[in-house]
Amino acid sequence: MADLTAVGLYTQFWFPNVAQWVPGLVALVLLLIMNLATVKLFGEMEFWFALIKIIAILALIVIGIFMIIKGFSTDAGASSFTNLWSHGGFFPNGANGFILSFQMVVFAFVGIELVGLTAGETEDPERVIPKAINNIPIRIIIFYIGALLVIMSIYPWNSINPAESPFVQVFAAVGITAAAGIVNFVVLTSAASACNSAVFSTSRMIYSLAKEKNAPKSMRKLTSHKVPSNALFFSTIVILIAVILNYIMPEGVFTLITSVSTVCFIFIWGITVLAHMKYRKTRPELAAQNKFKMPLYPFANYLILVFLAFVLVVLALAEDTRVALFITPLWFVGVIIVYYIRKSRIQSKDIREEVKE
Repeated sequence: MADLTAVGLYTQFWFPNVAQWVPGLVALVLLLIMNLATVKLFGEMEFWFALIKIIAILALIVIGIFMIIKGFSTDAGASSFTNLWSHGGFFPNGANGFILSFQMVVFAFVGIELVGLTAGETEDPERVIPKAINNIPIRIIIFYIGALLVIMSIYPWNSINPAESPFVQVFAAVGITAAAGIVNFVVLTSAASACNSAVFSTSRMIYSLAKEKNAPKSMRKLTSHKVPSNALFFSTIVILIAVILNYIMPEGVFTLITSVSTVCFIFIWGITVLAHMKYRKTRPELAAQNKFKMPLYPFANYLILVFLAFVLVVLALAEDTRVALFITPLWFVGVIIVYYIRKSRIQSKDIREEVKE
């Protein structure tokens, strides 16, 4: 949902008078049509989306370093690595500002757990998964930290407009308008790619739940292209909430959605950590055979849980993120109620069948 909001914001770079919710709606409809076509098309789209993102970030870093070395000037001053600490230091808003940033930082890593989920579909997980996990820190250093260092060296943090992409602002600031437009297209496709992945993955998850009789039977329907159409329509309708929120509250919708997403994934990550702890305790023989064990177990598990609890406290401190702590539990309560209702119905059905026999 946050990515759909980003699509609306990035589109306003070219069409500033277009309402924020309109591009999001158009993008969602297009993604629905493409996902209905065939699974192969999804793979093709994601390949090109990913390639465009990687090339753009690497190009930004290379060009940015050149601009810093040459001392390119912007309306914020000369490009220099000193811009990293010369505008109030590394903690310009004090410890409080640093702590409050954790909500958005944690949100940036939403989806990282998918690396583990792919283990079941990998031919050689003992070789592939460790390699993928060990590559994550390298990619974070290059694509996250590297890009941020370059951007803030060219355009100081206090000169960046939070409503626009900093990638675009860097090129626009030095007068390279064409490049700014190209980069805006890149970040737009990046947001669309993330939304596309959400539409695809949630529809397949609902389909899997339906196969296990944990979702309505109608969600098992497949098209001639093996696409779970009903599950896809349902996922799209749920994501449509983002479009409605963009219409109702365009100014605060991004913070609201990212905060709610953060709380949801803190719950997911917490359950994952607890499940790992139970696995290590109840299945020690399997854990002993594992060639890629979690380091510092169980200390690392407790440390992660403490950190996740800390982020929840941080969310409670800020007024604009605090609402997520009240909204998200309602969703969990609803899911739990539905689960127990369905469980009760299944048990009643089993009892009736036993009586008939």
